Formats: sequence, structure tokens, C-alpha cells
Amino acid sequence: MNEDDARGRRDARGAANTRTVLIVAIVAAVLGAGAGLLVSGPGPIWRSEWGQRALQEAADATAPTVPEGTRVAELGDPMPALRLPDLDGRTVALPQAYAGRPLLINVWASWCGPCIDEMPELQRYSERQGANGVQVIGLALDDPAAVREFLARVPVDYPIVVEPPGPADASVRLGNRRGVLPYSVLIDRDGRVAKQRIGPFAHGELDGFDDGLVDDSGPR
Repeated sequence: MNEDDARGRRDARGAANTRTVLIVAIVAAVLGAGAGLLVSGPGPIWRSEWGQRALQEAADATAPTVPEGTRVAELGDPMPALRLPDLDGRTVALPQAYAGRPLLINVWASWCGPCIDEMPELQRYSERQGANGVQVIGLALDDPAAVREFLARVPVDYPIVVEPPGPADASVRLGNRRGVLPYSVLIDRDGRVAKQRIGPFAHGELDGFDDGLVDDSGPR
């Protein structure tokens, strides 16, 4: 890697770090003393549906204005059509590439500790899915070379697409106005946003996350 490439990667990572805040920082900034209860209280509360709604509202309240013409999806909205490259440079059209299947799109980066911590849970969940189950997709807001290097050490089987972070990137269009990592979106079979999730999944937490979207009477 030459000096210009290295500098470009450092600049991209620095921009991403500046733009992206983690769950505790958002809650602390917006909710003040109540942040401790929300993040570490019973449950903890932030893992509940109510807690997630509060986090989403808090994140949106402190988010920068999105560029004019950028449509940000909310619950119940159709997922925005995305065309993103995979690690081989092939364009993946979402949700069309997996039409008829629910999608769990997980936004992450190779430098994001909580993102890395939840990857075993995402892999475990992905392995349980069959032809009728939820398709897990990792959306890395990162440099492709950094993602390849990371996945060589910590491989996952589900598809990975990449995009540079920016004010109107795919994560923002999926409802992540504040640029929190990790961030996950569950898309139903009709291509609509069913759930939005701020923060990492703990072990076993994805069980039941797709309730109502997958027919449990047959094989996944």
C-alpha cells in the first residue's frame, strides 16, 4: 500500500469515527442522567421495544440535516432501493436480489468494537435460516480493503456489501440519521421496514426478533 492509499484509508476512517457515535454517547447526550438507567437498567431497558423507540427518537433529535432530496425510511415505509458493491466488486440490488424473503441488514465497520462483538450472534442466526428464513446482510461503512482484512481473520458466511460513510449513505436512507453503529433494519417480505435497531445484539437476542415475518410451520 502506498502512502496516498494509506492516507486515504486513515482519512475515511477518521471521517467515519467523527460521523458515527455509539449508543451510550447518544443516550447520554440527549437524556442526561436518565442515560444510565436506559443503557444499564433492568433488561436493560434499551433492548426493549420502548427503549428502542426512545433511542431512535433521541438519535433523530440530534442528527444532522440530511441532504436535500434524500428519503429516509421510517417504520412501515418501503425500503429504499439500494445498489451496493460486494467485496468482489459485483453490484447487489437490494431488496430485489432477495425478493420475497425478509432481510436483516446489519450496518457495521471493521473498527467498531460493538459491531465486532455482535458478529457471532449474527452468524449464529444466519446459520439457522433456510430458503424461507431471513437473509442476513452485512453493510460495512468502511474501506473494502479493511473489510477484507478483517473478514480474513473473523469470517462470516452471510453476504457483505460495502459503502463509504457519508451524509446520505445507505445507512442514513434506512433510518439511521445519526450514523450510529451498529445499526440493524429488519425488512419484511413485501420490502417494508418492519424493525429498526440501535446497538448490538447480545447472544440469543435475535431469537424471536423476526416474529411474524417467518413461517415457523416449515423449514426455514
